[in-house]
Amino acid sequence: MEIKESRKYLIVVLGPTAAGKTSVAIQLAQRFSAEIISSDARQFFRQMNIGTAKPDADELSAIPHHFINTLDIQEKYNAGKYEEEAIPLIAKLHEQSNFVLMAGGSGLYVKGVLEGFDELPPQDADIRERLETSFAENGIEVLQEELKRFDPDTFPLIDHLNPRRLMRAIEVFEITGRSFLSFHQKSKKQRAFETVKIGLQWERPQLYERINLRVDQMMEAGLLEEVRQLLPFSQLNALQTVGYAELFDHLKGKTSLKEAVELIKRNTRRYAKRQTTWFGKDEEINWFKPGEFQSIADFLEEKCVQ
Repeated sequence: MEIKESRKYLIVVLGPTAAGKTSVAIQLAQRFSAEIISSDARQFFRQMNIGTAKPDADELSAIPHHFINTLDIQEKYNAGKYEEEAIPLIAKLHEQSNFVLMAGGSGLYVKGVLEGFDELPPQDADIRERLETSFAENGIEVLQEELKRFDPDTFPLIDHLNPRRLMRAIEVFEITGRSFLSFHQKSKKQRAFETVKIGLQWERPQLYERINLRVDQMMEAGLLEEVRQLLPFSQLNALQTVGYAELFDHLKGKTSLKEAVELIKRNTRRYAKRQTTWFGKDEEINWFKPGEFQSIADFLEEKCVQ
């Protein structure tokens, strides 16, 4: 298999949560002798396993994966740091193969690698105190509505159950008057690789059915016990996310278990809807329907291989 002009490619597998990105990425990695970089920010943390739908042991042993189980739950991390670490790793992997796979649903992390970031402004103590007070007194819904009003372009890319990320995006807007997304380089950084985006496209009813089933499977696999062990750390930023926040509320007596599970399903469906809307705006994505792996492989061979 001869690569066109010895070019280096980053194949990015995109799509909403539960679309099957892990499976497709592994098949492509096997087909093109590549390794996989996770761009799912939640999978970085060792203690978050079931609720993040990490690749299982067989999948991890089938193909080398990077940025999975690399952080402790108490470590701070962000998309800018990910960019700093991912770019040299991609260069190193390209010494071994002309292809690298990237898969995951954290849109800001993907954009950071593909386009780069401008430097964000430092925190403003007065604004942060006001937002903290608003959250404590009025709940997360007020932050969600404020970000949607000020910065609707950023909202689909942020975990809407994570108050810290909501606050930071609002804070950036209030300090600068600019969308959080505007701090991505207006002229993209030059990368030493070409990017090909592969999108997995589902009909909404089928995707929602997959989401509901996956949540049930997570509960059967022991998600409640995983969350129970993390309860002492429930205030940490990494854990303010779908699948964990709802079960923390249950363990704190705020909801029944049945209500918590239904909220996980609802919030995951809403997140998937926002992701689908966001990805739909990206004209660079090459869309494929479920089960079309051979079509994806043929497309990549035609585009990248002589």
